[in-house]
Amino acid sequence: MSRYVVNLEELGLDETGRAESGGKAAHLGELSRIGGIRVPPGFCVTTGAFERVVAATPPIRELLGRLAKAGPDDREAIRVLSAGLRLAVESADLPDDLTAEISDRAGDETAWAVRSSATAEDSAAASFAGQHDTYLNVIGPAAVLDAVRRCWASLFAERALTYRLSNRNTDRADDAGLGLRMAVVVQRMVLPRAAGILFTADPVTGNRRITSIDAGFGLGEALVSGLVNADVYRVRDGAVISRTIATKRLAIHAVPSGGTEHREIEPDRRERRVLTDAEIIDLAALGRRIEEHFGAPQDVEWCLDDDGFAIVQSRPITTLFPIPETADDNPHVYVSVGHQQMMTEAMKPLGLSVWKLTSPGHMVDAGGRLFVDVTPRLASPAVGAAMVRMLGRSDPLIGDALQAILDRDGFLPPPPESGPAVTPPPGLREEPIGTDPAVVAELIATREASLAELKRAIRDLTGTALLDFVTADIQGIRQILFDPRNMPAIMAGMEAAWWLNENLETWLGERGAADTLSLSAPDNVTAEMGLALLDVADVIRPYPRVVALLTDAGDDGFLDRLPEVAGGPEAREAILDYLDRYGMRCVGEIDITRPRWSEHPAAIVPLILSNVRNAAPGERARRFEEGRRRAERKEAEVLARLRELPGGAEKAAETKRMIDRLRTFIGYREYPKYHLVSRYFVYKQALLAEARRLVAAGVLADTEDVSYLTLAEFAAVVREQRVDTRLLAERRAAFASFRSLSAPRVLTSEGEAVTATYRRDDLPPGALAGLAVSAGTVEGRARVVLDIADADLEPGDILVTAYTDPSWSPAFVTISGLVTEVGGLMTHGAVIAREYGLPAVVGVENATRLITDGQRIRVHGGDGYLEVL
Repeated sequence: MSRYVVNLEELGLDETGRAESGGKAAHLGELSRIGGIRVPPGFCVTTGAFERVVAATPPIRELLGRLAKAGPDDREAIRVLSAGLRLAVESADLPDDLTAEISDRAGDETAWAVRSSATAEDSAAASFAGQHDTYLNVIGPAAVLDAVRRCWASLFAERALTYRLSNRNTDRADDAGLGLRMAVVVQRMVLPRAAGILFTADPVTGNRRITSIDAGFGLGEALVSGLVNADVYRVRDGAVISRTIATKRLAIHAVPSGGTEHREIEPDRRERRVLTDAEIIDLAALGRRIEEHFGAPQDVEWCLDDDGFAIVQSRPITTLFPIPETADDNPHVYVSVGHQQMMTEAMKPLGLSVWKLTSPGHMVDAGGRLFVDVTPRLASPAVGAAMVRMLGRSDPLIGDALQAILDRDGFLPPPPESGPAVTPPPGLREEPIGTDPAVVAELIATREASLAELKRAIRDLTGTALLDFVTADIQGIRQILFDPRNMPAIMAGMEAAWWLNENLETWLGERGAADTLSLSAPDNVTAEMGLALLDVADVIRPYPRVVALLTDAGDDGFLDRLPEVAGGPEAREAILDYLDRYGMRCVGEIDITRPRWSEHPAAIVPLILSNVRNAAPGERARRFEEGRRRAERKEAEVLARLRELPGGAEKAAETKRMIDRLRTFIGYREYPKYHLVSRYFVYKQALLAEARRLVAAGVLADTEDVSYLTLAEFAAVVREQRVDTRLLAERRAAFASFRSLSAPRVLTSEGEAVTATYRRDDLPPGALAGLAVSAGTVEGRARVVLDIADADLEPGDILVTAYTDPSWSPAFVTISGLVTEVGGLMTHGAVIAREYGLPAVVGVENATRLITDGQRIRVHGGDGYLEVL
């Protein structure tokens, strides 16, 4: 049978303890067992008591049943039901035995803090900070019983329900309350002279070696509720490194009769520091002891009275980005792979392992993202500065962050006196290859033949033979990447663009000339993919019933329904032909676990319908021809102007050679990734077939389970015909927590997400800075879109999104400009923006949050900033 009232020191953080007492009480019980940590005594009214009262109160059960049927977006129903539930719980009768036990423990004159402790509260995934209620200085049995009911009722506060929905913390609804239960902590009240919050890692930068302390006079409620400014102290390695003393005008104090009151602080105390340096250092040491016990950075609430520091709460800091594991204690610097690959979202373990096998560089993962350890190169005098310049050219914010680290004395280890030489990363080639288009044609033909051979070789493989084959073939991709012609062909177009932009600006004052000169360049598979969807729209446009069916498609079964309407067979054939060519693509396509368009064709329906509405028949050919002519006119213009300059014949001849190189090779820059994701799709289809066999054999519960295994672990499951279900559960929970984190561009082994800026003083007031990647200025309606499947775009719209990988290119045929939070000069979105002649600014920090959908904005693509109008 459930215990209904339990002493705090009896509780722990094991699964049973958390289920019985909730997160806050379980942490307090664990804290009470740490030597040298003072925890005020008290007791917990357990979740069993809550369930007992819910089961005995029909109005609560009836309202819970209605709440379980409400959709997560039905805010009005949630608001009404929330109010009804709170009232029903607050007025519920408590069983006599429970009333007696709580009353006996509460006493007549003891002051208590009564606080909620939900089962998901203070977990590693979500803190629930401030979502449930707390009552301070509660005196007398009747007041304690009333506060317990109110804490229970706060489980159904509208803000708490909304928080659980946003954090996907709504397990299957049941009579206990949407999968969560509430315990209540009743703890002896501390009457402090000071109180506050301690973070054992810097909550702003994430640095794990810095302790940050917020402190104020009186009760800590004034700080956590945001009523007053706090002193902020920062400690590193046992020393106070900074002190920010706030002006403190207000404090909250306990009232002898019960409850609290706000009091003004005397004028001569308002600027006085709350803690001495000795107290700060002592408190920081307590924080480190707590962190060591729990094994993770902690958010700690503390009080200071005449008996010293008391700890009244500790919970994991849920917003820190994890640190990659290392084999030593030396400092390391990591650069995000996702910011280079236009995939900053969390990846599942199978996706991480496949990309690691693919990449020729050594990568580490943390938080579901991949990073490259650049420490040896950054520390090398011969290589570090050049690497910063190169990466900064692609992404100025990465370059600025790395430069900030270079400027720190003593952070980077000295380069080794002996050992293997540190080689510079790939960069500009001194001798670019020629301009023969046959090079590109041969490279593409070789890749196509290789893909056909892969499909033939994998067709009949199963079991361990399949997993061994896939593993070996993925590693073989590195040989393709290191084909002696592959990287030179990629770099040739990029080098030509840089050369043209730099020299034509110097000679002619012409900015971003390569953007126009590269329009409608041949062999650009990503640009062709976007234009090809215009042809699909041409097939569909004459058939109103097909358009109506697609408008209401709803799910991926629309392809099977198309033959039932006039024009449907033709439309279905056109869509399938498109998917046969491009169906291996999707958003975040470097993660093999992401659903491809062939698996989720509904993702491209909004783009097809946008083309049906907004494009005219024959638009594909017309656009391509228009781009080609614009490029020809620009070429003729710049060559004519160059010939009029001193030494103009030589300048024009060299420029013509660079234009030819640009148009020959810039399109090929998109092909290697197209080939890579084509191979990935072949692997995925074979691996999913194997997963289905495992499900049929009862080894796996669902094919999706394999996404939470590395490729090597998948092979082990196939070999041993068993799986660690606990590991799968842990991986699912970890991935869910990683999804809400923002990946830093540059991360150190101390956990610091190194901040960076564009360091520009030439911008209009209020402008948002970014990287200029495609010239031109455009004004229009901002459409903030986070998922391409939600892309309801109209001509003239400016797309604002987190990042664009090749899968976004079909949307580019409609919009007039592009703004992204991530990107560089030669990332896919930038290349296609130039191909389509769209003004574009990338690398605009927090663009999707700073710009509101529907606002009018002006994008200055050549100058690298935008204005909100």
